[in-house]
Amino acid sequence: MSDLLVSRPRLDERAVTQHEKLRLHADPEATLRSNFLTSSGLASVGYRSAKYTPAEWVANNDLTLHQAVSDVKHAEKFRHESKALYTETEVRTLRTQAEGTKHLGDRLQDIHFWRSELERHIEKLEAETDLVLAEKLRLEKALDATEIPFAIATDNLSCREKRLGPDLVKDLVEEELVREMELIRSIQALHKRTLEQTVAQINSNRDAKRTLEMDWSDKQRAYSLDNQCGHYNNSSIETQHQPGSAKIQDHVTNCGQWMDFTRANLAVAEREMRASVELRQLIGRVLLDTSEDLRAQCSTVDQAFKQRCQELTEAKIQLEIHLSEVLQQIGAQERNIVSLQQALHDKEAPMRVAQSRLHTRTHRPNVELCRDAPQLSLVEEVGEINQTMSSLAAQLSGARASLGSLEESRMLLEKALACKTNSLLIDRQKCMSHRMRYPDLVTLSGY
Repeated sequence: MSDLLVSRPRLDERAVTQHEKLRLHADPEATLRSNFLTSSGLASVGYRSAKYTPAEWVANNDLTLHQAVSDVKHAEKFRHESKALYTETEVRTLRTQAEGTKHLGDRLQDIHFWRSELERHIEKLEAETDLVLAEKLRLEKALDATEIPFAIATDNLSCREKRLGPDLVKDLVEEELVREMELIRSIQALHKRTLEQTVAQINSNRDAKRTLEMDWSDKQRAYSLDNQCGHYNNSSIETQHQPGSAKIQDHVTNCGQWMDFTRANLAVAEREMRASVELRQLIGRVLLDTSEDLRAQCSTVDQAFKQRCQELTEAKIQLEIHLSEVLQQIGAQERNIVSLQQALHDKEAPMRVAQSRLHTRTHRPNVELCRDAPQLSLVEEVGEINQTMSSLAAQLSGARASLGSLEESRMLLEKALACKTNSLLIDRQKCMSHRMRYPDLVTLSGY
């Protein structure tokens, strides 16, 4: 009966080969036996059974033992390496976590510093904006206060247009009033430009403050989050795995950009605060200068009014004196005319007598009608009376002409006196009394 050929258990050829090399190297006789067995085995390769040979059994046992020893040593070595590794990693992890906590603390200090700086600048900006708002209110009040001087100057010019006759003159008062109106217009334009600049500065301050507040809000949120992260520890129940959190995104800024951003915002706030302070100083100078200019021009106009009223008063006094003299002369001339008329009337009777005598003597008869002394005396008397009456008539005519001139002078003086009285009424009673409502320096300064 032929031998049954069965498959042999698989051996670790790598291990067997290595074991055989070690054994043959240690025992030369074993090498000879191995060569012999190999040559013998080749001869009976087709007739061998499935059983192991004793040498293979020994080799297999030796191999198993050697492999067990090797695995034990390798396991011990791996266990020692693992213990050293997890001990080292534990220390390194704790150290890294402590460094991270320290970095979080440093970061919290940085955020707190810049957040405090932002709070300080926000408060300063808010206080500065309130001051600028107060100056804006002053400007608006000062602008409104200029309406009264403008109305007074306009009313003065309108009233002075009602002056009569030759008193309607472009005098120093009118020139100063026109100059006052031009000054008020220029001051109003300056106030409006300054007011626009103030509104723009207030908006800039508010924009800068809004930017700082947004930055502060971001830092407040970041401080809260980092503070929360700083309180995390290995026993915290709030922690959980976030696999993608370690990836650095493209839009994340670095620390330099972070500080530069806040510094730039603070620099803008500082610039706006400096501009705001300079603007407030400019507003103060503008209000002071314009109010002083208005009050100075008001004093100049008032002085011109006083001088003009004094001139009008003096002219009125002179007119009244001359009118009084003219009235006196008119009365005297009227009495003179009456006297001249009476003198002419008184000459009619002597003329009638002399003419009647001459006429009667013309009836003398013949030689009696001679040029005797009475005749010559009567002729001379008639001529003298005619000459006297002619002189009196001429004098009466001159007196009447003089009276007419005096009447015309009286009318002119009375008309001029009425003009001066009207001008004084306008300048003193209307204009100067109206100018008493002129705002004072404090009101013109916007307080």
